[in-house]
Formats: sequence, structure tokens, C-alpha cells
Amino acid sequence: MSVLSRLRTQRAALAFIFVTAVLDIVAMGIIIPVLPVLIEDFVGSNARAGIINGVFVALWAGMQFLCSPIIGSLSDQCGRRPVILISCAGLSLDYMLMALAPDLWWLALGRIIAGITSSSFTTVYAYMADITAPEKRARAFGLIGAAFSAGFVLGPLLGGVLGEFGPRVPFWVAAALSAVAFFYGLLVLPESLPVEKRMKFSWKRANPVGALILLRRNTELAGLSVVNFLLYFAHHLFTAVFVLYAAYRYSWGPKEVGLLLALVGVLDMLVQGVLVGPVVKRLGDRMTMVLGLVGGTVGIAAMGWAPDGLIFILAVLPNSLWGLAMPTLQSLMTRHVGEDEQGQLQGANMSVASIAGVMSPLFFGWIYSFSVGDGAVGTRAWIAETFAPASGWIQLAAVRILTDPGLAFYLAAVSLLLAALIGWWVGRRAERQAPAAVQDAPLP
Repeated sequence: MSVLSRLRTQRAALAFIFVTAVLDIVAMGIIIPVLPVLIEDFVGSNARAGIINGVFVALWAGMQFLCSPIIGSLSDQCGRRPVILISCAGLSLDYMLMALAPDLWWLALGRIIAGITSSSFTTVYAYMADITAPEKRARAFGLIGAAFSAGFVLGPLLGGVLGEFGPRVPFWVAAALSAVAFFYGLLVLPESLPVEKRMKFSWKRANPVGALILLRRNTELAGLSVVNFLLYFAHHLFTAVFVLYAAYRYSWGPKEVGLLLALVGVLDMLVQGVLVGPVVKRLGDRMTMVLGLVGGTVGIAAMGWAPDGLIFILAVLPNSLWGLAMPTLQSLMTRHVGEDEQGQLQGANMSVASIAGVMSPLFFGWIYSFSVGDGAVGTRAWIAETFAPASGWIQLAAVRILTDPGLAFYLAAVSLLLAALIGWWVGRRAERQAPAAVQDAPLP
């Protein structure tokens, strides 16, 4: 194959991965506004629907945890193309199943299948690692992150409009979008993993625990995996409490929330799709990652503190720098495994993200309920009694922090700050041990 042919093939592959990521995330986002409505139709109770919807989220994340390393390892043996295509087809059939679901059990089965098939996002990242040089992976992963952001901007907005025609209509549109992705890939997607670089499937590596063992290979990779967990843990704050918080503190309705989420998605697209490359070129992967985590820390803490909606909106600006962290973190991690282990690495990373996805909404949901509900009243009384001998400002500070509606945001900010410190330390340690010629240093 000539150089020109290889370049054309690579461009076709990049285009497919980008378009498929957008289509899949739009399909997932479309059902977000209507899934709780459909659940409520089945159970007949808004309160019970909230509990069951939480269980469904946990089911989805749990299946991601179990299946991501399996799918990643399968792609290391069989190649990326068949795994991605089967996933697109599976998602299409799954959305059709949920559109036709006659009862709650069938809908639950649909969420389980969705958790399995969407685990192929690990293969998308592995595909990008296959076709890009190590020094260009941060920008490539940034493009995928931008595609995901675009999907999450368009999906919920489209789902809200389609939901006006009935709660099942968005599921049919989601099925159609996944089907389009499948047929598009069937025609244009080349295989990215040569046969000689493939690794035989092994249950030892493919089970969730076995996949996580890969992350213990060295101190740097283990530390970066902790950063990965803390990043996802903080991110799920928005899934858990953002809508409730915005309504409670600023009296925002679905329109305001939807517009803000669209703004967040647009900024994230710009950061990951445009800003990552130049910043990495100037600062290097490690410092770009740290900058992103620090920006997220400042932004999310400001959101918790914001006394009015305008300040909350302005806090979105520093928070958008958070988008610098994920692609550079992925790039740093890929350097610690072989080319034949990229799928396994992405599977392990998705397992870590899934663990955070199960734990974080439960934790932040409880913290939010505690800070605005009956727990806040009891906490004030406990503080008054415990800190009675102390000065008034200590009592005031304790009450202000522990009963602030933004407490969940403050704790998420602490998680990101801890991630930034760990990421800086791990990267610094790696640089000191690496030869000077390959240090990830800023360009002059």
C-alpha cells in the first residue's frame, strides 16, 4: 500500500470513529429526558420511578464494569473493526427492544444490554491508539472527547423535542442512529490492528479484576489510574444532583438546565477539539493534565459557592478547562503498556470509570440530600452543641460548610484537587526516572 493510500485510509478511519462516536452518544443522550417518564408510566409513581431509575443507572454502570475488559481484550485478539460494528448493531437492536418493552423487566433487560454494548467505547480509544503516534494521541483522544461532547449537546435537546410525541419515540430514533453508524462502518471502516500485533484472549486479563491488575504494573500507571477514578468520580456529580441543585438554589427549570448543559458541551468540544493540541505542544501532557484538573477544581468549587445563577454560569468557564485532563491522561497511560495491550488498557480504564459511575451518584446524592434536607437541621444542632465552647466564627464556618447546598460540589472539587496533586507527583516522578531525551518537558 502506498503512502497516499495509507493516508486516505487513516482519514477515512478517523472520520468514521468521529461520526460513530457522535451518533452513539446522540443516541444515548436522546433517551435521557424520556427514560424516567417511561419508567413512571410502568410503575405509576414518581417517587418509585426515581428509585428504579437509579437502579437502572447502576445496572448500566455495573455491566460496563464487567464487560469493558472483556470487550477490550476481545478487540486485542479479533481486531477493533468487528467489535465496533457488532456494538453498533447491538445498540440499535437494544433501543428497539426498549421502544417495544411491554413492562419494566424488559426495560431493565434493555439497560443491561445497553451497558454491555456501550462498553465498546474502550475499543474506540484503542482504535485511536492504533492509528496515531504516541506523541499525537492526546490530540486524537481530544477529538473523541469532542465527539462525545457534541453528542451530549445534541442528544438531550433532541430527546426533549421528540419526547413531546411520546416517551417511546426517542428510542426509535436512537435505534435508527445506531443502525446508520453500523452500515456506515460496514462500508468504510478499515481494521487498525495488524494480525502480528494481536494478543490471544485470556480470561485472566479479561475479567474485571484481572484487567485492573494491569494498572498496577508500575507506580506511574497505578497513580494515573487513581487520577482516572477521581476524575470520573467528580464528574458524576452532575448526573446525580445538578438538576436538583439548580432548581433548589436558582429556581431553574428544564429550559435553563438544558441551555446550560448545551453551553457546557460546546465549551468542552472547543477545549478538547481545538485547545488540547496547542496546549500540549506548549506544556506537555503532564502539565496540561494538571492544568485541566486545577481548572475543574476552581470551576466546580465556584459552582458550589455561587450565590446566584449568573456566577454559576461564569464558573462554567474555568470548569471547561477540565476537558484538557482526560485526553492527556489517556495519552500518558498508553505509554506504559505495549501496542498489543491498548485494548486491555482501555477496558481497565472503563472498568475504573464504571466503578466510579456506581459509587459517585450514590455518594453525591446522599450528600446533597443531607445538606438540604432534615440532615442539615440535625447538623446545625450537633454543631451548636459540639462547638459550644469554641468561638462563634468556628461554629459559623462549620455550619456554613456542612449545611451548604453546594457541599457536594465542594467535595467534588476536593476530589479533582487530589487528582491534580497525584497526577503532578506521578508525572514528576516519571520524568526524573526517564532519560532526559524523552522527558515530557515544555517546549522552549
